[in-house]
Amino acid sequence: MKRTNESCRTVKFTGGICAVLILCFALFAAFPRRTAEAKTSPAIVIEQTTGRVLFKRDADKRAYPASTTKILTALVVRETLPLGLTVEVPKEAAGTEGSSIYLRAGEKLTVEELLYGLMLRSGNDAAVALALAAGGSVPRFAEMMNERARGCGATHSHFVNPHGLHDDAHYTTARDLALITREAYRDPDLRRIMSTKSVTVGEGESRRHFVNKNKLLTNFEGGNGVKTGYTTKSGRCLVGGAYRDGMQLIGVVLDRYDMWEAMRAMLDRAFAEYRMTNVLALPRWEEGMRSVEASFGKDGAPHPSAYPVKKEGEPLGVRWV
Repeated sequence: MKRTNESCRTVKFTGGICAVLILCFALFAAFPRRTAEAKTSPAIVIEQTTGRVLFKRDADKRAYPASTTKILTALVVRETLPLGLTVEVPKEAAGTEGSSIYLRAGEKLTVEELLYGLMLRSGNDAAVALALAAGGSVPRFAEMMNERARGCGATHSHFVNPHGLHDDAHYTTARDLALITREAYRDPDLRRIMSTKSVTVGEGESRRHFVNKNKLLTNFEGGNGVKTGYTTKSGRCLVGGAYRDGMQLIGVVLDRYDMWEAMRAMLDRAFAEYRMTNVLALPRWEEGMRSVEASFGKDGAPHPSAYPVKKEGEPLGVRWV
């Protein structure tokens, strides 16, 4: 009997070893893939007012943006339609596949209410409703998107729809998305919408409550935007924004399984390494320095008025133009 018990204990012990070995094998099998993904996933951090790049990795590598597309959609709509304009939801928008705010054909919402549904809940139906209101058709609105993207300096992108559902011809880069978001941050109404944690819109049957999917707004110091995205082809994507000590940063990570951790790490590092410095306090540019181009506006103030400078010291000089 004693021998039997010992045998049982041996079997249990052996089974435990097997379970541990299987777990370790799974972890080690996944580790190389995730490590390689982290090394190749496009990423960038810029300072919003000047556009200075503070960190980048494969920033010009073509990638699929998924729902981060909606930042550009919101920008084009905001510059085309008044926020208070009432939009009657067309049947083409109702029932759009993917993420939705469950619009019904014929119901009426304002542009601002649809923008909340677009940016907080990533409503593909809201994207189509806004695109049709602003452009008359999705193809025409896509033309408007591409034209505006080029105006932002985003010259390596091409958009064919307002929501980011996969299309091989719908692509961007981390740098381009950062430049597009930089323009969006210049609009105070878009800043307000993108940083809203939750909101209730509409009345009666059109009343809806939206809670923002962006975790940076609740668990990252200074987090104030902007948009997540995912399709099976794009992987997990995130455009994030945060403001601390007078510095507005924009970060982009594309096709990154740990996008939240990666974004927090990138933004924290940039905040730790850089600070905004009064341009008038910088020395005049000389050979060997990194140049900062600045000019005096009609108001007599320098533009830019401040510039991100490395805290450890950096050979920066102003070149007045």
